[in-house]
Amino acid sequence: MANPLQFLQQVRSEVGKVTWPSRREVVLTTVMVLLMAALTATFFALVDMLIQFGLQMILGQAL
Repeated sequence: MANPLQFLQQVRSEVGKVTWPSRREVVLTTVMVLLMAALTATFFALVDMLIQFGLQMILGQAL
């Protein structure tokens, strides 16, 4: 078990080894995640409406 000072030195050393993404990479991946989330939400909304319509037709409650 390392003492707290050694632990913090080791943490700092390990953080220095991390390859951080560039600003461009962060922006691009953020935009891609937001786009995919929007597409997924749209897809499931359409599927939900289709299922709702199908159930209304089956149950005879179509408007």
